[in-house]
Amino acid sequence: MNLKQLEYFVSVAELGSFSKAAVALDIAQPALSRQVRALEVDLRETLLLRNGRGVTLTPAGQRLFQHSVTILNRVSQAREDMGAQRDEPVGRITVGLPPSINRQLTLPLIDAFRRQLPKARLAIVEGLSSHIAEWLTSGRVDLGLVYNPEPASHLTIEPLLQEPLCLVGAAKDHEPARGPVPLKALARYPLVVPERQHVMRRMLEAQATLAGLTLDIAWEVSSIAAIIDLVCAGYGHAVLHASAVLASGRADELVARPIIEPPLMSVLCLATSAHKRATPLQRHTAQLLAELVRSLPQGNAAQSRPG
Repeated sequence: MNLKQLEYFVSVAELGSFSKAAVALDIAQPALSRQVRALEVDLRETLLLRNGRGVTLTPAGQRLFQHSVTILNRVSQAREDMGAQRDEPVGRITVGLPPSINRQLTLPLIDAFRRQLPKARLAIVEGLSSHIAEWLTSGRVDLGLVYNPEPASHLTIEPLLQEPLCLVGAAKDHEPARGPVPLKALARYPLVVPERQHVMRRMLEAQATLAGLTLDIAWEVSSIAAIIDLVCAGYGHAVLHASAVLASGRADELVARPIIEPPLMSVLCLATSAHKRATPLQRHTAQLLAELVRSLPQGNAAQSRPG
């Protein structure tokens, strides 16, 4: 068992996929699989269960994952402490990204990281904004993007991007009128929404309550990708960011109409722990992530499609 094998194992576990981890680590997938398999043989334990959707941790894998994260963090801290004297970005950093923007940012972030920070290692974890805030507190991630974070003394928050929320429907089923949608009109649409802990769901229900509306919640689905699949299949409408529509790869099948009266706006923020000193690597990564977010295409998905 060596540090490289632990790093590979943690990356596969965090990303839930050998293919995604191979891209993040910049190695061939067969080589990655061999290293993880060698770790399993050495420990005489099955650590990961392979399935058609990716991988999941076994009970033994979960125990090793906790040990590995601690070990890699300590090694990273040692490297950062040495590099800090030279203001050099070295070590390992973990970034948390929400599902609605993860697909847009992962590849450009890895590309830019590899070019600009060649002596450092990057891990990307996907999670809801509420989970990312918890992970920042526990130390599982070093920085993250979160939507509409609640004020908290343990977090440092930097707003990066304001996005409109849109009513999203299947283009093939949409009525001719494709302009903005008043909030009060949402009650007419069966909605496919995330579970209640999702930031967007909480915002939507809070605004509906203030407006005296009863929403028609047809389906509750955690995955943004699955929500878009259901909308395209005609199971209902969704309330999503414009960026989620752009990132889905199915924008041509969808109509996204901005919600107005009042407009529903969501703020994407960069969050870090307020109780930990920022390392050179964290400062460089935060700057890089902020630049990528601000360069994302915005607005096209929020426009109504031609009739």
